[in-house]
Amino acid sequence: MTAPSCELPGLTARLDRLCHHHGGASLPEDKPHAFVYYITLSNGSDRSVTLLARKWILEYEDGSRSVLEGDGIVGETPRLAPGEAFSYNSYHVTGCNAVVRGAFHGVDSSGNKIHTLLPPFALKIPEGKV
Repeated sequence: MTAPSCELPGLTARLDRLCHHHGGASLPEDKPHAFVYYITLSNGSDRSVTLLARKWILEYEDGSRSVLEGDGIVGETPRLAPGEAFSYNSYHVTGCNAVVRGAFHGVDSSGNKIHTLLPPFALKIPEGKV
C-alpha cells in the first residue's frame, strides 16, 4: 500500500494575479473567455521539495464540474530548497463563471509524498461580456 500525501507546513501556493480576455479567433466559440492566472509556490518548510504534478477542480455555475490533472507544472518539475519559490502563469478558457480549487503534489527530500492547496478563486466573467 502506498503512503498517503501529507500537506507540508510552510509549502504554500498563492494566486498572484488573474486577468480576463474576451473573444478572439484563437478561442472556441462556446468558450470565449480566457482567464490567465499567475501563481507562486513558496517553500517555507525546512526541507527541499520537488513538485511533480497538479490537480484542478473547476466547479461551473451551471453545476457541472471538470477535473484537470497531470504531471508537471507547465512542463516543469521544480525543485525548491527551503526559502525558494517558483512562479508561473497559465490559462483556462470557459463559457461561464466557475470556482477553481487546486493542489500541487510532489515529494520532499526524504521521499515523503507531500502536497499544498491553492486557495479557491473565481473565474468571473465581467458584466456585459457574457
